[in-house]
Amino acid sequence: MANDHDATMPDRLAPEPVTAQPARILYCRCAYAKVIAPDVKDEVLHRLTRSGAAFEAVPDLCEMSARRDPALKRLAEEGGIRIAACYPRAVKWLFSAAQVPLTEGTVEILNMRVDSAGTVVERLLEGCSKAEESS
Repeated sequence: MANDHDATMPDRLAPEPVTAQPARILYCRCAYAKVIAPDVKDEVLHRLTRSGAAFEAVPDLCEMSARRDPALKRLAEEGGIRIAACYPRAVKWLFSAAQVPLTEGTVEILNMRVDSAGTVVERLLEGCSKAEESS
């Protein structure tokens, strides 16, 4: 499901993640680059917290990539993850720059720079049994 904002740029690395269980969720706060609107990232975080779904929050994937944080390797290797961050091509590049490329078909990247908080959260929580759709 590609968004209407750019038919040539996919929102995810793969059309659908292939997992037998609900995808794990990674939320990037984008604390240093400040390229995501504060109201969008705040609403996504608020709704994730209220949902009851398990998720991992990180301050900034860019900074983690620059430090080659070992957590990126763990995330890339475990697969089955949905990432709320910025442009999919940028997130893919960040993992590659840290020498832990993401595997096609095991990750879905949701773009908080262009999509609404509601759209991002709905996709993040799809398939999560405890997720509540209302804010």
